[in-house]
Amino acid sequence: MNVTPYGVRGSVAAPGPATARYGGNTACVRVTGPDGAVLALDAGTGIRPLALGLPAALRRVDVLLSHLHMDHIVGLGFFGPLYNPSMEVHIWGPASATLTLEARLRRYLAPPLFPVLLRDLPCRLELHHVNRACFSIGAFRIRAARICHPGPTVGYRVETDHGSLAYLPDHEPALGARRFPLDAEWTSGFELAQGVDLLLHDAQYTREEYPRYVGWGHSTIHDAIAFARVAGAKHLVPFHYDPSRDDAALEATLAVAVKDLDPDFPVTPAAEGRSFDIG
Repeated sequence: MNVTPYGVRGSVAAPGPATARYGGNTACVRVTGPDGAVLALDAGTGIRPLALGLPAALRRVDVLLSHLHMDHIVGLGFFGPLYNPSMEVHIWGPASATLTLEARLRRYLAPPLFPVLLRDLPCRLELHHVNRACFSIGAFRIRAARICHPGPTVGYRVETDHGSLAYLPDHEPALGARRFPLDAEWTSGFELAQGVDLLLHDAQYTREEYPRYVGWGHSTIHDAIAFARVAGAKHLVPFHYDPSRDDAALEATLAVAVKDLDPDFPVTPAAEGRSFDIG
């Protein structure tokens, strides 16, 4: 299984020289299975360059949405396979308490926000609800579960016979608690990340910033490391950086957190185009 981020920012895209090393696109990660199946985790601005690199012979792609905040779907209308009649596109994501996934997506893929209606896309499109579900796509075995972020929001665990990935891009397991981490059974997302080979996890804030944003649904880099330790993750990839954090500030913040917590597992910041092979 190969995992490659194409967008690593949260909230809004932040392109420019100051973010060139890690990237300015919003959340999108490509996962390629041993059988060639392709998943796109979220559809931020990074999904457009992801589409440009898909194999010409590919006839199916699956988009797994964690939630429908704008930074995670803003690239969806620019995803090339949606306009290819030969492509089968499956979009998986959470419904709300009152609206189906289709109804929620129609609000975005429609004027005045977008010129093309969801119903007019020429691909063979199928939509699937995943508020809490286990399902398979090719060689992938996937589990979805609700996690702490306004939304509703799900995280994903993706497994093959060769390894496992957990994707929790917008996640606030601390929820303002003075003592974190909590016991595993009280920690949001634990079941998805337990013993995982590679964990992509929200790292939007610093410890100093976090008190101003309690309840907004995001983690500090310190809490991401603490969460990975509780879950027994083998490798942490911090992700979903604040758009105001340039490359130098990101590296400095990460260095402080690693020094403070001294994790016994690798911590590698997500960067656009930096791949991870599992298994």
